[in-house]
Amino acid sequence: MDNNQAHENSGYLPISAQDVKDRGWDGVDFVFVTGDAYVDHPSFGVAIITRVLESEGFRVAVLSQPDLTEKDFLRFGRPIYGFMVTSGNIDSMVSHYTVAKKRRSDDKYSPGGKRGNRPDRAVLSYCSFIRKTFGDIPIILGGLEASLRRFAHYDYWDDKVRPSILTESDADLLVFGMGENQTKQIAKRLKSGEDISTITDVKGTCYAVDVKDTPYMGVECPSFKNVASNKKEYAVACRIQNEENDGYRGKAVKQRHDSKMLVQNPPMPPLTTGELDSVYALPYKRYYLPVYEPMGGVPAIEEVAFSITHNRGCFGDCNFCSLAFHQGKAITCRSKESIVTEAKTISESAGFKGYIHDIGGPTANFRHASCEQQKPKACAKINDV
Repeated sequence: MDNNQAHENSGYLPISAQDVKDRGWDGVDFVFVTGDAYVDHPSFGVAIITRVLESEGFRVAVLSQPDLTEKDFLRFGRPIYGFMVTSGNIDSMVSHYTVAKKRRSDDKYSPGGKRGNRPDRAVLSYCSFIRKTFGDIPIILGGLEASLRRFAHYDYWDDKVRPSILTESDADLLVFGMGENQTKQIAKRLKSGEDISTITDVKGTCYAVDVKDTPYMGVECPSFKNVASNKKEYAVACRIQNEENDGYRGKAVKQRHDSKMLVQNPPMPPLTTGELDSVYALPYKRYYLPVYEPMGGVPAIEEVAFSITHNRGCFGDCNFCSLAFHQGKAITCRSKESIVTEAKTISESAGFKGYIHDIGGPTANFRHASCEQQKPKACAKINDV
């Protein structure tokens, strides 16, 4: 990167060794690996989590769409506390293939919409290379690909049941759902000197232990071996996992994977309105890196650049949708003041043409619980509605 590019990218988190040096840092605390191009907008999970870590005083660098080479993964040196890994805003296989299992012609989350900038099953490839290169350094998974594959799961592309992505990747922890509070707790405990192997009690995370060390808590669902060979057992496992996916009443869920026991701690309670307001008030640049401009920009920004997220979660829990399993069943929303403040920020953005595309969320027009009985928690089962 030349000096002009470094100047253009100022205000974004470091993406190169030179950026780290320009900040006067002698190293970084965390390297955040992502399969997407780096877009510092709150519609992108990488932007939120890295800014949250920054707000807690951590030095964070972003390793975006790296090649599986030492040159890329060593560009920041060895991070002090570890790597955080995500495939990006969506599952890498969905990003790469159509429902007919044909290779997509483009990738909206890559510069110029060009495909081929990340591997299939990106989380597995990134973790494997990190483990080979850095040994026992802490690796924490997050994002949609990790969250929705945290248990043994049916994989459409292979047409078979695959094991938990945590056990398959050899990572240390998996953050599921909306990860702000989990990330802060994990980072602070690593900074305090705690070993990653002992951080097994953070809500909203999964870890794996030898079967003999299985904790006496929660409920156990059918094992990977059983769900892979029996559809009824798979259905039983899914029901248990969904019923316990509640930030207010959910219990720990365990699932055996051969000699290992996957343990999902109870979900992290959703952020309060005040916490959500704080997250969306962080100093996002609200756009992709200027260095991507000559490549054609990042197409995924087009629909969200002038949009506002005001809620999370979904009480619908529809069979065709994974939203409730990722974000939870409880609806949480930002304050009107927070939304108005963001609208004013958008109105001052370059390229703003006088209208905001959308003020909503993944649940369309849900803003609060559907009825008084759902406050603050959603129904345990859909037929309780």
